[in-house]
Amino acid sequence: MSHPRRSYRPASPVVIGLLGLTISAGTAFAADDDEDKPTKPAIPNIYLDLRTIYATIPAGTLGLGFGNTSLSAAFEALAAQRGTTLPNGLPAAKSIVVDLPLTVDVSDRVSLYGGVSGSTIDIGGGWSSFDITSWNIGVQADLYQQNGGKIPTITLQSTLTQSVPNEQGMTTSFNNILEFDYALDEDETRGWLAGVQYTHTDIASQLARIKPNTILYAGGYYQWPSNWKFTGRLGVQSFGGAQLGGRTLAESFTQPILRLDLDRMDDNDNRLFGITALIAWMPKPSYQLTLRTPLYAVRN
Repeated sequence: MSHPRRSYRPASPVVIGLLGLTISAGTAFAADDDEDKPTKPAIPNIYLDLRTIYATIPAGTLGLGFGNTSLSAAFEALAAQRGTTLPNGLPAAKSIVVDLPLTVDVSDRVSLYGGVSGSTIDIGGGWSSFDITSWNIGVQADLYQQNGGKIPTITLQSTLTQSVPNEQGMTTSFNNILEFDYALDEDETRGWLAGVQYTHTDIASQLARIKPNTILYAGGYYQWPSNWKFTGRLGVQSFGGAQLGGRTLAESFTQPILRLDLDRMDDNDNRLFGITALIAWMPKPSYQLTLRTPLYAVRN
């Protein structure tokens, strides 16, 4: 999202409806302002928060780290659809995923988003064709803002992701992130972070089950006067494992996870570019690199 504290996440009819509501609401609020107050933008930020993800996954696991429900959906669907034909369990894999969530920053407190993701996977026999593999819709909101006080900003992000096509073995993931951001200065250019991410996945199969994935983490951030911002998070990821037909498809684990973000912001704290590096031990290390290149239709 565009706000500096937010490092996370064909549009569905629900998303189009949300866009209409937010644009109408923004216009109405602007009309109600007093003449003596600064004029508010007539419409919010609107952009495609384009994310390109490359990931390597060790054999026999599905836990995938911070906020990557589209990537999770691709691997979970693969597990459900091919599990019976893989006698030795899930092999090591590589994946390239492109996320295209249409995002609306309703205000500096609330963002709405929704869109599709496409992916290609290599499980040892070469890269598959690039296909649309999931759609998602979600919201991110500051439940409380610090604004110079002693209580940290509290942010909740909730995302619903469903794999496609809609057939036996499809997955539906519910991802929730609750983060606490304690700024150390008035401009909120440096501070501490702590949070929890919980992902629950339902699978359209009576024979398969994917257990929840939970991450507890802490970290911090620093933004230079040049508007480059660095954020680091270190935590513990606990994945419950996956079963198919009474046998273990992916082992459970509890292991460390590290995420590093470097973002280029503008003077209004809109993200212009971002790069994320993630290492998650499962217990063998999984590596992930994400490029964020937002495409703005409206940028305030």
